[in-house]
Amino acid sequence: EKRPLGKGTALSLLALEAEFVRPVPPLMKTNVDDVVWLNPSNAPGLMWDITMCEDSSRGAEVRELMAKAFKGPLAPVQQKHVLKELEDDPKLVYHCGLTPQRLPDLVENNPVIAIECLLKLMRSSQITEYLSALVNMDMSLHSMEVVNRLTTAVNLPTEFIHLYISNCISSCENIKDKYMQNRLVRLVCVFLQSLIRNNIINVKELFIEVQAFCIEFSRVREAAG
Repeated sequence: EKRPLGKGTALSLLALEAEFVRPVPPLMKTNVDDVVWLNPSNAPGLMWDITMCEDSSRGAEVRELMAKAFKGPLAPVQQKHVLKELEDDPKLVYHCGLTPQRLPDLVENNPVIAIECLLKLMRSSQITEYLSALVNMDMSLHSMEVVNRLTTAVNLPTEFIHLYISNCISSCENIKDKYMQNRLVRLVCVFLQSLIRNNIINVKELFIEVQAFCIEFSRVREAAG
């Protein structure tokens, strides 16, 4: 209610404000579909995490052993334990700390574990990255052992095998120490013979490269034969 201006009351425009009629807004007519959310009939089901409250000590133990495996050879008992755990639960390979960047260290220190991990990762979306890391690592007896075992266990991409052979040949050509060079040449020759004997590669596809390799290192008995 507006009170009249008295003596001493300051004059302002608010005192002259007009009265506006504000009718109560009408109720909106509702439809049956508007309140369907009050009693949902197709509520989604709850998704339970079945791994909750599971014993994670096994995974922690494998991760601890794998951390050691990247740095040096494991004891036979430890190695057997890791292999058994991977065999019992193949999904552990995704949670054991192995990455493409760490694969070369595992290959050099524990090739048997590396083989088992790669076999478990064959259906992984990251297998191309792991194979790439294997191809680009320094050539060694252990890396050849891993590749040779993989070729006999699964069907590896042909381009991967060819690239690995090319890198092995390049490594032999670039090494300066004659003793180490001869040793690596022998390893490559034995590796190639194994691939050919098991029909893993078609020697005709690599004939020129392999022939040039054998001629260059004909002083080595395995290459000359």
